[in-house]
Amino acid sequence: MAPNFRATTQEGETLTLADLRGQRTILYFYPKDNTSGCTLEAKSLRDGKEALAAMGFRIVGVSPDSEKSHRNFCAKHELNFTLLADTDHAMCEAYGVWAEKSMYGRKYMGVVRTTFVIDAEGRIERIFDKVKTASHYEQIAEAYR
Repeated sequence: MAPNFRATTQEGETLTLADLRGQRTILYFYPKDNTSGCTLEAKSLRDGKEALAAMGFRIVGVSPDSEKSHRNFCAKHELNFTLLADTDHAMCEAYGVWAEKSMYGRKYMGVVRTTFVIDAEGRIERIFDKVKTASHYEQIAEAYR
């Protein structure tokens, strides 16, 4: 089963795992709004949303950014799906994607880019841990063809 969660959307509404039941969900975790890789990934999912919806998927993104940051990110890039603010990292920790990372020799805690596909009953169906940011929509669609 997917870990339960309760988080706030970019619109200030509460979303839980139970709210996702009845439809497959692409739950993708990404490090930060408006960074190059995260923007490429979000745009790929935005552009593929209709095709993914036709395959029965809903898209939900998660990062430690605030609701306001998510609203700005959505507006700037015309994102057409839900983003969840995980400012306390509780969701990231529950899904095992909050980990030590390293950049330029500096170690820090952050989100390991990972996508979970959750089935209509709330079970993790597939995990993408080697995300192709620029073509993530195609990566998911290809796995389900």
